[in-house]
Amino acid sequence: MIIKMALRNLKRNHRRSFAIILTIALGVGALFLYHGFNTGIMNQYKFNTIRSRFGHGQINEKNYRLKVYEKPWDHWIDNFTSIEKVLKNDPHVNFIFPRIEFYAMLTNGKINVAGRGQGIDGISEGKFFSALNFIEGKNLSDEDNGVILGAGLARSLDVKIGDRVTVLTNTIFGSLNAADLQLVGIFHTGVKEFDDASFRLPLKQAQTLLDTQKIETIALGLKDESDDKSWDEVKSVIESNFLNLEATPFAVLDEVYYQHAVDFLWAQFGAIRLIILVIVILGIFNTISTAILERKQEIGNLRANGESKKDVMKLLLAEGLIAGIFGSLLGIILSYLLNATLLRQGILMPPSPGITRQFHVFVELQASYLMVTVLLGIACTMLGTYFAGRKVVQTQIGELLRSL
Repeated sequence: MIIKMALRNLKRNHRRSFAIILTIALGVGALFLYHGFNTGIMNQYKFNTIRSRFGHGQINEKNYRLKVYEKPWDHWIDNFTSIEKVLKNDPHVNFIFPRIEFYAMLTNGKINVAGRGQGIDGISEGKFFSALNFIEGKNLSDEDNGVILGAGLARSLDVKIGDRVTVLTNTIFGSLNAADLQLVGIFHTGVKEFDDASFRLPLKQAQTLLDTQKIETIALGLKDESDDKSWDEVKSVIESNFLNLEATPFAVLDEVYYQHAVDFLWAQFGAIRLIILVIVILGIFNTISTAILERKQEIGNLRANGESKKDVMKLLLAEGLIAGIFGSLLGIILSYLLNATLLRQGILMPPSPGITRQFHVFVELQASYLMVTVLLGIACTMLGTYFAGRKVVQTQIGELLRSL
């Protein structure tokens, strides 16, 4: 009965009901879109970290990353074939990237620059690392003597595609070795520190330069990037089969640029979300208060006809509940419509701290947050209705009847 009366009251004054429902819809829609925008930024950071440098994580000898060794190659992986066999049988693993990293001197015959090299399997890595943006040329593939340079390193050497670059480094036995390579690509990841010093060459060429058949690191690309539990399962398989190895996720590998940035942004977004929520509550409260104050005579008539304060409050809360449900659902619908039209191409964001390139952020509306947003909209509406209605209901009947 109360619900039927509440619906009738909402229908009776279209202007007032529309104002309330629209206010709720805008508030709920803003919260839902803002959460989707935050999620889009975080996923962009995650995508750039995974698809440009680290994959979903890497495998090393235990404690290798946390210690400094006089002869680090003594702690490299020498049983890659057996590890690869186990990984290929893991349903979560899609790509396996054996790597070696080393420091070297690069020269074009006139300019000498220090750099950090990475020996990689160009064919397999080219299929996965799509965020390794190429300014010129292309990624490594099947070239035996190819090399790709970070944008800053290429500028320092003053080289262009097709130029010869000589790499000089020490073998693991201490003797000097060199390789004459051809520049096939210039890339940038957006991380200045990495782009200014990094170069990549074929894994076989790096092993020849260092005079070793070992592997320093095995990076992995998983099949399901959205499933965070996949890495934990892969980690468990590796560490149970090979007691001397450990698997480290990308968030730990890139703690400074990824994890710290994400933690900072989530804290910042949390504060902004709270401010938006307060504004939404105040907006809804103001709209509902105005609507209830306009109904003083109506409420006075109900009280004069014998309705108790409790019954009147129940009626007002039922109206608030219905308005909250309709307004929240409308806000969600408007969010999806806006995201599918005006925001379909994403939002071009300027470079963030530590990053040197712009990137598009797409609003990623999360179904898991939908119900939370709807419940917040309903809760805000009910609170606004309660506090606004309570004041009017407590007013004397005579004063209510005299209201204009």
